[in-house]
Amino acid sequence: MNNQTNMQRKPYLSIMAQLIFWSRWLQAPLYLGLIVAQGVYVYHFMVELTHLVSDVNELGETGIMLMVLGLIDVVMIANLLIMVIIGGYETFVSRLNITEHPDQPEWLSHVNAATMKIKLSMALIGISSIHLLKTFINADQISNSTIQWQVIIHITFIVSAIAMAYTDRIMTKTIIDAHGTAEH
Repeated sequence: MNNQTNMQRKPYLSIMAQLIFWSRWLQAPLYLGLIVAQGVYVYHFMVELTHLVSDVNELGETGIMLMVLGLIDVVMIANLLIMVIIGGYETFVSRLNITEHPDQPEWLSHVNAATMKIKLSMALIGISSIHLLKTFINADQISNSTIQWQVIIHITFIVSAIAMAYTDRIMTKTIIDAHGTAEH
């Protein structure tokens, strides 16, 4: 008995399947909220940039470096938001249908949940690296305990990213091997 015949016999299964499939749209407001958060980061970036430009003479070299690292941090968080908004929507809600758009991000053509996790973990490592660099530049004003915890957290991000990439590699190899054996 095929699936369609089975669904005709039990219409409640068809309704439930449709409801479950439709429920993915409940995530759309979450992505809209992240777009608002992106706007907040743009505002924050502009405020910090204005502060940097207006106070450049009073900041000194270290102060300028710390402010620029702060700006880079905001940009990296904004990049993370874009990856989550676009990649998450495309993966879990609906296609964006922008394949012919000249500005389509290269990574979007092969995005899936596994590649999203790896890209997000790499972005987190980048953000953590910026925070760690700011901490090292300003180390004389930060407790050793705080520095130690930041290093531990950074190393944890790195180990987690390596574990996710390795797991993805094993899964991909298993899928390729399974398709290869099915063809023989």
